[in-house]
Amino acid sequence: MPRSEARVTTDRAARYAKQLAAHLGRRIEATWSEETGRGELTFGGGRGTLAAEPDALLLAVEGEAGHLAELEDVVGRHLVRFGARDELVVAWHRDSGEPGLVHRNEQPAEDGS
Repeated sequence: MPRSEARVTTDRAARYAKQLAAHLGRRIEATWSEETGRGELTFGGGRGTLAAEPDALLLAVEGEAGHLAELEDVVGRHLVRFGARDELVVAWHRDSGEPGLVHRNEQPAEDGS
């Protein structure tokens, strides 16, 4: 299965992973373990893993052909929204070498009026 990974720099990795698992768990099977600092996401067309480190949240998604971008989008978009205050950036790196999606909080430009 095609795979994509992202390393999101934050000192609150466990907090964001727990929040992401709880939120996505309303629609998919999602687990988070405080003891191990690891979680899993089970989507219809793939799966994801979450791993909290002291300075980063490590994300990985694997999906059926043609679904990898969807998985990157769902996980990255929600995480960036939760971490808007910390200006989290999720840059995916695919094992195929092709570019993955990049998620960041886009603030609307001020028009100066």
